Amino acid sequence: MNDIRIQPVKTARQRRIFLSFPWRIYKDDPLWVPPLYRERARAINPQRGVFFQRGEAEFFIAWRGNQPVGTICAAEDRITNQQRGLSDCMFGYFECIDDYEVAQSLWKQAIRWAKMRNLNTLYGPFNLDYEDSYGILIEGRDRPPTLLCGHTPPYYQDFVERFGFQPARGDNLAFEIDLDLNTPASQRLMRLADRLRQRTDFKIRSADLAHWDDEIERIYILLNQALAHLPDFIPWQKSALEASLSVFRSLADPELVLFAEAGGRTVGWFPGIADLNEALIHANGLRCPWDYLKLWWHARRQPACLAIKSVLVLPEYWDSGISVLLFDEMLRRAVVKGYQWVDLSLTSDDNPRTPILARHYGARVYKRYRVYRYPIPENNYEQSLP
Repeated sequence: MNDIRIQPVKTARQRRIFLSFPWRIYKDDPLWVPPLYRERARAINPQRGVFFQRGEAEFFIAWRGNQPVGTICAAEDRITNQQRGLSDCMFGYFECIDDYEVAQSLWKQAIRWAKMRNLNTLYGPFNLDYEDSYGILIEGRDRPPTLLCGHTPPYYQDFVERFGFQPARGDNLAFEIDLDLNTPASQRLMRLADRLRQRTDFKIRSADLAHWDDEIERIYILLNQALAHLPDFIPWQKSALEASLSVFRSLADPELVLFAEAGGRTVGWFPGIADLNEALIHANGLRCPWDYLKLWWHARRQPACLAIKSVLVLPEYWDSGISVLLFDEMLRRAVVKGYQWVDLSLTSDDNPRTPILARHYGARVYKRYRVYRYPIPENNYEQSLP
């Protein structure tokens, strides 16, 4: 292991190496969707990245000789740690060649960083974002990931578990639903929804993008109330939500971003967006000018997949049938618009309701991701590491 050198990212050249390193790992992987290079550059910039409004982070490159062989980020989300009474060190941007010693060296560096700040647990992988491409892919290597889902080499799971990481929570699941309204599950859903429409005054409406700030406020309230029951739930910061959704403001079809209302009160949210990864997989992260032409060419096609990233209903309306109305309305609209299947991702296996609802409507798990924790030894931690 003496031939592995860990270097903090300080210069513009080092940042380019750090940001471009994934292309070395996945160059022969046809399932990998390259991240948008400029978006990642903004995310790791302390002057521009949203994460730095609530914490600090440092980035590292592992070298063997004059060749980069791995990357990692160690970060402290101070606001989340304070809210939850934790001392977690988030790790992310973890990539390495198929060599356990490289992975071991990177995690040891993250531990040293965490110890200097009195943090007691490594938690991740999260790329300074709790919603975008997090976790290690455990199963589901037959197709590329959809929007906001990640992709990792098979050996990453072996490396994290060999090091001593343990699952932090239930696995995060991606479900698929075929858009065939003639299946028994679809017919059952439509019959139930029709009965609910006759018996209730619930309203399903499209998003009003002309009143964007008002819609953001509604989503912010729903997120922090509807998901608060989940283990390891991390409350959303308003700035992080605004930054996350602003990317999709010009891309979203408002007819596929659904809100549920009861007595004029917003009680549910069910957003669908075309799976942009179907075009981005061909665009090389938009690193070169001609990549924009590739993206334009592939984006002209009708996407096969409608990606749905959240199913939010306030707890007091869980058994009201609102989720049935949201699912039914979304599937009907998606069929009319030419989509072939729906991705529901990601939801935790620990969630007591969403996986049950998804399976009830005919959904199947097609990918599984895992987030890990590693308790940092208090004393002599270098000697006690695997």
